[in-house]
Amino acid sequence: MTAENGHVTTKNVTTENVTTENTHENQHENTHRVQIEYCTQCRWLPRAAWLAQELLTTFEQELTELALKPGTGGVFVVRVDDEVVWDRREQGFPEPTAVKRLVRDRVAPEKSLGHSEK
Repeated sequence: MTAENGHVTTKNVTTENVTTENTHENQHENTHRVQIEYCTQCRWLPRAAWLAQELLTTFEQELTELALKPGTGGVFVVRVDDEVVWDRREQGFPEPTAVKRLVRDRVAPEKSLGHSEK
């Protein structure tokens, strides 16, 4: 097992002495990335981090990455796989349940959100 460029690589040797490589990144058939861009001037990092925690807790198996992206000018945008799903300028600040529904619809449509769906 080696770590290169932030990816863990494992090597498996078969009885025929053939070596294959399998990276952790490729183990997920459906990889999903969420990005929360927040305004540093407005000091919205705590709000972005809280939302990130909510999403990571809810979608721990479905998400392969969640990034917090510092921005300016009042930005607060949530993206799933580069698609904007929430923009504060158009929709106001999101409730976590609303963002969870939008993320779920894109990464795990069959997943129940339990009490968040009521």
